[in-house]
Amino acid sequence: MMTRGRSSAFPKVVIERDTESEESSSSDDEGEDGPEPETSEEEEGEEKEQEGEGLPERGSGDGKEETLADAKKKGKAPITISLKKVCKVCKKPGHEAGFKGATYIDCPMKPCFLCKMPGHTTMACPHRVASEHGVAPAPHRNTQNPVEYVFERQLIPRTRQCKPAYVIPNQVSCAVIRYHSRRVTCLEFHPRNNNLLLSGDKKGQLGVWDFDKVSEKVVYGTIHSCILNNMRFNPTNDGMIYSSSSDGTISYTDLETGISSSLMNLNPDGWQGPSSWRMLYGMDVNAERGLVLVADTAGLLYLVDTRSNNETGRAVLIHKKGSKVVGLHCNPVQPDLLLSCGNDHFARIWDMRKLEAGGSLYNLAHKRVVNSAYFSPMSGTKILTTAQDNRLRIWDSIFGDMDSPSREIVHSHDFNRHLTPFRAEWDPKDSSETLAVVGCYISENFNGTALHPIDFIDTGTGQLVAEVMDPNITTISPVNKLHPRDDVLASGSSRSLFIWRPKEKSDFVEKKEERKILFCGKAEKKKPGKNVGNESEDDSDCDGFNSKGKRSKFSKKELICKSKRKVKR
Repeated sequence: MMTRGRSSAFPKVVIERDTESEESSSSDDEGEDGPEPETSEEEEGEEKEQEGEGLPERGSGDGKEETLADAKKKGKAPITISLKKVCKVCKKPGHEAGFKGATYIDCPMKPCFLCKMPGHTTMACPHRVASEHGVAPAPHRNTQNPVEYVFERQLIPRTRQCKPAYVIPNQVSCAVIRYHSRRVTCLEFHPRNNNLLLSGDKKGQLGVWDFDKVSEKVVYGTIHSCILNNMRFNPTNDGMIYSSSSDGTISYTDLETGISSSLMNLNPDGWQGPSSWRMLYGMDVNAERGLVLVADTAGLLYLVDTRSNNETGRAVLIHKKGSKVVGLHCNPVQPDLLLSCGNDHFARIWDMRKLEAGGSLYNLAHKRVVNSAYFSPMSGTKILTTAQDNRLRIWDSIFGDMDSPSREIVHSHDFNRHLTPFRAEWDPKDSSETLAVVGCYISENFNGTALHPIDFIDTGTGQLVAEVMDPNITTISPVNKLHPRDDVLASGSSRSLFIWRPKEKSDFVEKKEERKILFCGKAEKKKPGKNVGNESEDDSDCDGFNSKGKRSKFSKKELICKSKRKVKR
């Protein structure tokens, strides 16, 4: 029995490509200036065989039809593959979208990624050029109603009339790299120890780090079994902390020993399927009433007594049934006021004395999911919310008109990957209650490198006060926390923690500054061609902290790298 040769067993493959599509395909695979694909000797031989088979030229249509007919009879009709220039976003030819170097090129067929409006690209968006575009500055008087104005006047002594100068932490002073085994999800400063930072991660671990001594750190890995969403200190014992997790439990943990007890478990029978599994997200502590408030993924609010550490009362439906309640915040001045936000596109204000389904005082509507909602830290009269429609919304007074926000600031925090949601937070030290900090999703071109800055925004005018970045930090920083007493910013980027301090500007004294970086564990590299699943790009350390623009290699598991450089001050 005769065996058929390889060339006779399969039909010919003819690839037709334009020069533009060839360049675009090569640039997609190897970069914009990548090398052109080389042709192997076998491919060259096949091309020569095709040219030597006596096929007619393009002009002779009859000969081509006869050749195709003969080939079809033999069952070896040539397969023609046409490679055209197609956009990856809208799948239409004639243009392309994506990163070119460190700059992202928008698809012209889609609305602007920043403001969600058609007619321009993200790079030319007026809100990107000037963040205060279309924002009305805050008035001196928030209401025209005499009664409401009296309430407002009562709160004036709490806020300073002269707006102080902002102090921006804009330089990394120390960091711990690959501290957590998964991405950081929440941060909290110790209420008494100024140098102690607590952090939670996607795996449910709790980290305690003394960033003044840098190397003094500990990670408790047995507190929760999955995402640690929120942490709050016990107001009467700052050595104990409450935490809520996606495993449906509230834990009460001793920071010295790491021993924790479960105060609530919504899944006592374990995993019974996604329909019955409950997760806990939003959480806060009401010190006046001695309560821990926590909300789940079904729209319910639970109360736990801090004295007995037991659940008290019945669960109350505070958001749409089946919707996730992601944020809770008690008013710092009026503890009977509670602010909640969730996936039902609403932020709601409640009276703790009359907690019942449908009994909210105000319903603040948003266009998309609300990631966070906070009262202002000193007077408690303002509200700041972060929603997935790339908008920061500010209500200047809870005694005024609450039907619509006082201002909407367009800011990039909508994302299309598995990240910890961005949350804009007030600066607790700002007496004017106007400064907020939030991470940025859209990258900025910094000397050819795509960096994701941390933005400081004036909520009164919408202006971008400052954007801080470090050329060594190439990952996104969605979790940011300002220190309640010191000029310090803590940021969580991927699995790492960074401490920022203001850069000295004095020109008289020269001093060598120490920048302490602690490396933990080993960097994990992604396998090419395989998806990580639910893990985000920031879960791995492919874009971790770089030293001098290159990835550093260390043989030890832990190493303190002190880079000394001269700084004038």
